[in-house]
Amino acid sequence: MFIVNLAYIVPLDQIDAAMVEHMKFLNKHYKANLFVASGRKVPRTGGIILVLAQSKAEVESIMAEDPFCIHKLAEFTITEFQTSQVHPDLKKLLAKK
Repeated sequence: MFIVNLAYIVPLDQIDAAMVEHMKFLNKHYKANLFVASGRKVPRTGGIILVLAQSKAEVESIMAEDPFCIHKLAEFTITEFQTSQVHPDLKKLLAKK
């Protein structure tokens, strides 16, 4: 599992202008069972995406498709972690990877 930490590098009006494209990107990867959860940080300085992937390189490739990254609206870091405990309902999703 990976945590993608997005940090906005432009004003929020530019982020909002790209939000529809960004949501399409998110939905594509939810449908592929790669994204587990996502959302805005509080305060609104960026976002977090939990990703099921085989490698950091795969996550980097996925994030290269994000309109926020394509249009240089946000920067991201990737943190890999090994799940040792999960909610029972999440076990089925993790077993697919």
